[in-house]
Amino acid sequence: MSEFKGIPILEAERPARSGEKYVTSQGFTAIKDGVKGRTSPPMRPTITATTNATTAVARKPKWLRAPLAAGKEYSAVKQIVREHRLSTVCEEAKCPNIGECWNAGTATIMLMGAVCTRACRFCAVDTGNPRGWLDAEEPENVARSVELMGLKYVVLTSVNRDDLGDGGAAHYAAAIRAIKRRNPGTAVEALTPDFQGVMRDVQTVLDSGLDVFAQNVETVERLTHPVRDPRAGYAQSIGVLRHAKTYRPTVLTKTSLMLGLGETDAEIHRTMLDLRDAAVDILTLGQYLRPTPNHLMVERFVAPEEFRRYRDLALSLGFLECVSGPLVRSSYRAEQALARNNAGLDNADPNDAGLNGAEPNGVAATDAAMNDPGADRGT
Repeated sequence: MSEFKGIPILEAERPARSGEKYVTSQGFTAIKDGVKGRTSPPMRPTITATTNATTAVARKPKWLRAPLAAGKEYSAVKQIVREHRLSTVCEEAKCPNIGECWNAGTATIMLMGAVCTRACRFCAVDTGNPRGWLDAEEPENVARSVELMGLKYVVLTSVNRDDLGDGGAAHYAAAIRAIKRRNPGTAVEALTPDFQGVMRDVQTVLDSGLDVFAQNVETVERLTHPVRDPRAGYAQSIGVLRHAKTYRPTVLTKTSLMLGLGETDAEIHRTMLDLRDAAVDILTLGQYLRPTPNHLMVERFVAPEEFRRYRDLALSLGFLECVSGPLVRSSYRAEQALARNNAGLDNADPNDAGLNGAEPNGVAATDAAMNDPGADRGT
């Protein structure tokens, strides 16, 4: 096998394995699953000795279960995704909820391809440099797909595209406008990159007619690095959210936190206060699950009753809603975010799979990245 700077390059006769470099159909190179393979033990975030941050993690608990990715509706959504050459964060980030969401006829569509210019240590989206490549037909393809699926609420997310002058903001806006033209009754949520903190690019998306603007802070300030790519930042994400609310006060703002990376209760509380200071409306909380052995390790599995306690805290601080549960991801049941019922989740019973309608004997969810780019979709 040939190598490039010590990274194995895929031979033509077989698919890339996790951590290998390969050549995409567009002709640029990328690393499968975003993080190159390693022979040394996987990196751990630096943690402090607290009652809720440990250095040893037991087997995955029973509440981390999800429905099978199968069924008539699942197959129908999958066919539409393939026919219109769409990328979905459901697949690319290995989301454990793909079966439930696709069987409900919904999907979170990932714009601008499946290769991210950043390499966050929690995310399973492939990493590379697309060198300006974009599918000019994607906005209309996405709009047609939304129409065929009959969606009343759609979430658009994307990889980070630092190779583009505007980070892909104009492409985002074109997709949102196309959806609104074809589907005027459909609400659109955009879970965007941070556009490197360039606020005029943030405004381009906000001017497109969207209903919800999301940008994921992902983790507490102390753990931002190495959890996120060096080009991402805690203050940068919060600054984008603050500017979005100031610029378009009627647009709901939203963010997401992964738990289980070594954060403390005090740090979670501090992050919530910082987000409320930026007037963020909606918060989602979910369990970090390691997508491959090359990614960051899980420091703890957060029990369902703890997620209930964190939700209560968030609501007491003034968030309009906090969707909180082990398998919650940024876009999970996004259309129910303002129903004020935790999107139907019941965190009171640890025997519950954590998902409404999931059977106790459902298959155990594979370790998966959070869906927010996504893909550090939201860095």
